[in-house]
Amino acid sequence: MAVRRLLALRALGLGDFLTGVPAYRALAAAFPDHERLLAAPPELAPLVALEGSFAGLVPVRPLQPLRTRIPAPDVAVNLHGRGPQSHRLLLELRPRRLVAFACAGLADGPAWRAEEHERERWCRMLAEHGLPADPDDLELPAPPLCNPPARPYLLAHPGAASPSRRWPVGSWVRLLEAEAAAGRHVVVSGGLDEVAIAQRIAAGIASPLVEVRAGSLSLLELAGLVANAELLVCGDTGVAHLATALRTPSVLLFGPTAPAHWGPPPARTWHRVLWKGGRGDPHASRIDPGLARISVDEVREAVAVLRAEIAAQHGRRPLRLGSTVRAGAAPGVALSGRSP
Repeated sequence: MAVRRLLALRALGLGDFLTGVPAYRALAAAFPDHERLLAAPPELAPLVALEGSFAGLVPVRPLQPLRTRIPAPDVAVNLHGRGPQSHRLLLELRPRRLVAFACAGLADGPAWRAEEHERERWCRMLAEHGLPADPDDLELPAPPLCNPPARPYLLAHPGAASPSRRWPVGSWVRLLEAEAAAGRHVVVSGGLDEVAIAQRIAAGIASPLVEVRAGSLSLLELAGLVANAELLVCGDTGVAHLATALRTPSVLLFGPTAPAHWGPPPARTWHRVLWKGGRGDPHASRIDPGLARISVDEVREAVAVLRAEIAAQHGRRPLRLGSTVRAGAAPGVALSGRSP
């Protein structure tokens, strides 16, 4: 019997991958007998396997051709954008069915809404194609943490892809200095390009209670660190979406983008968003003015209130509901044609 294959395209970053989880679950439910593959950056393979809706990963960068990487799928799903470029990449594969937003001359489907929340956007698209989707089905199982900190810890993630979304180093120093002075353990995380920021913050505090783990973490280890944290403080980054997926309490500092578009579900009160209401360029080379106006005292108050609410529940963190790896999911197997 010929293999029926579904290919979903979402060749974007960590936060984009995580906001797509409800759509992945909907595709798994709608096409249980298809070999389901996700075209995404290769570094996301561990999370693709953890999430469990796909048999493997087709490694690809944004808008990179797919034609030589995979046989023609029966169903192609554009979870990447509204087209036309991403539509054309999938149509080059000659799928029998394309599930996508409407794009003149290329695809029929629902209209794109610019202000829609990213999770809800893709669920609505699938629903209007007759594929029911639940935007709240967004949680991941917690990965193990092989080398956990010795004590309960606040996790601080000061980095972001662009300077416009990075809260000032001096503000981080003051916030975490107060945590250490109160006898609390702090872990500072970050990627390879954020080591210098993390080290500057730690040097500004000079406390044995501040531990830097930036630059040494795999993506799965970072997820484990988020999953086991008492709470997380970070900006508008992919790590914020990890906290949402793993039900880790968080205080999130937004600047140029609106929480209504990228923030956690409002009903989940263990996530607190601080935002001054402005909008700007999320890729700008200078800090967003609204983010710069978020004070250390405001963040400290949000952390204190959240910590008190957790303590009032007898120290219990929010329960993870239904977080299991989907049955039948194979490890994140990369197919031919690895990205450079």
